[in-house]
Amino acid sequence: MRWALVLALTAAYPLIVYFSLGHVEPRYLALLLLVLGGLRWLAGGAQVVQARWVALAALLLAASTALLNTSVPLKLYPVLVNAVLLIVFGLSLVRGPSAAERIARLQEPDLDARGVAYTRRVTQAWCGFFVLNGGIALVTALWASEEAWALYNGLISYVLIGTLMGGEWLLRRHLRARHARLQA
Repeated sequence: MRWALVLALTAAYPLIVYFSLGHVEPRYLALLLLVLGGLRWLAGGAQVVQARWVALAALLLAASTALLNTSVPLKLYPVLVNAVLLIVFGLSLVRGPSAAERIARLQEPDLDARGVAYTRRVTQAWCGFFVLNGGIALVTALWASEEAWALYNGLISYVLIGTLMGGEWLLRRHLRARHARLQA
């Protein structure tokens, strides 16, 4: 339940910030980051250490916003989320099993070597996505208008995430069908 609230607030965050700026001082919007940080701390889940690092970083962004009364730290939150995801997925490539393999094994516990190699490539693709998405989020936070920041971080990035997920799903179905034809 808490993770659902965290995900919903994280997804809505850019739009909440965008529609609030100009009406509410940034230091008061820092409360939103405090709430997100607190919820991430409490939600923890399977990745308690990563959730706590995100929570602490969100709290630092909130403190910076409150002290400086500027919107830039608020707009850096999507950069933070991408950076943490990059670290989590990247470390899974080093330490194993890959993040995508862990997810795949929830439905297919007996993943074969071909599946392990495929999930490793999927994890690498997600790492590339987090670098690109986080970089664009950083550029929009530092140099773009608030409208451009909200459009990218509140809509376009989610469309790109959905496109990558959908594309991977289609590719996986195609590869499985091709493998089944070759086995027959």
